[in-house]
Amino acid sequence: MQKLWIKGGVPLEGEIRISGAKNAALPILAATLLLDEPATISNIPHLKDVTTIIELLGILGVKVTLDESFSVHVDASDLSSFVAPYELVKTMRASILVLGPLLSKYGQADVSLPGGCAIGSRPVDLHINGMRAMGAEIEVEDGYIHARAKNGLKGTRIVLNTVTVTGTENLMMAGVFAKGQTILKNAAREPEVVDLANFLKSVGADIEGAGTDTIVINGVTRLHSSHYSILFDRIEAATYLAAGAITGGCVKLKDVEPEMMAAVLEKLSEMGAELTIEERAIQLDMRGKRPKAVDIETAPYPGFPTDAQAQFLAVNAIAEGVSTVKETIFENRFMHVQELVRMGADIHVQGNIAVCKGIEKLHGAPVMATDLRASASLVLAGLAAEGETIVDRIYHIDRGYSCLDEKLAQLGANIRRI
Repeated sequence: MQKLWIKGGVPLEGEIRISGAKNAALPILAATLLLDEPATISNIPHLKDVTTIIELLGILGVKVTLDESFSVHVDASDLSSFVAPYELVKTMRASILVLGPLLSKYGQADVSLPGGCAIGSRPVDLHINGMRAMGAEIEVEDGYIHARAKNGLKGTRIVLNTVTVTGTENLMMAGVFAKGQTILKNAAREPEVVDLANFLKSVGADIEGAGTDTIVINGVTRLHSSHYSILFDRIEAATYLAAGAITGGCVKLKDVEPEMMAAVLEKLSEMGAELTIEERAIQLDMRGKRPKAVDIETAPYPGFPTDAQAQFLAVNAIAEGVSTVKETIFENRFMHVQELVRMGADIHVQGNIAVCKGIEKLHGAPVMATDLRASASLVLAGLAAEGETIVDRIYHIDRGYSCLDEKLAQLGANIRRI
């Protein structure tokens, strides 16, 4: 099994390009199931999760080809199956995103209950209840969601009990071919939801309100072809900015949209980073400075993203002062703490709050990744630590970061796969 070897203590310097967003690529690729004509999706990140959903589309009968620039050409006009099997879905929770488009267009779907990172309860009840409200008959048995809508889905008003990104996306796709109007209240406002809506509109869907808490979908009868480039990955961007901060470096990110990262940039500024914001770039300069501890509370967009919490806790571990990090999205998202403590961090978890007393230096140690973002936090800690760190179970990293070790090496990190 591959591991990452890191020798810490090197301030990161240089510039890198940020990849396309995993959390935009997955729903947009699932949405191609709705199309009657081929489409091309570009700026796709080279990730294990992307490979998984492409493999899932292939099992359903979609013709998928990739070119040398990792643009994906998709033709879903001749599906041969409506079953998303456990063998694939167990590895990635986002696989449930095929439920909405299959049910909307074909009136049937059999989707395994999802797997993925073990970071707490992410129930599919909101997806299922929403589609039932649209007229679907759904049974959950033997580990599968069996959904049928023989006469098609019907538009309705759905109030989501909690803000859910994949739930919003699945129901938005379900509404594309539903008869009449579907209204989603308390919808997720994340940029990736907006990107999915923009893709669907580019192929002929009638959607309004994406980016607000009320999304209105007017059903259409068919969708056409499109060439669409997906959004940048704001979590990847946050991770590299945190890497610059934790190592006392100076890094510049290209191909980003800074206005989508306001909450993250605010915390970096509080830490003492000097930020230079351009139209499509962000530069962070922390040279010669130790970060200041900052309090963080995760929240749905536009609040501080839960997917950046672990990385910023790693920065707080070596920051000056005491901080509290409150996790409000997932109840089991502090599994990286015990591994950071192995490296000398002074962190205590009380329920959904981590209290961190910053220390001047972490020390290298063998550590184990438990989920995607936790693994990134351990890499960041290793970059700042004295001595050598070995991060095990890095398949988590490959699920969500495109060439993480190569990009960090490009910035001067002493890192390699072993």
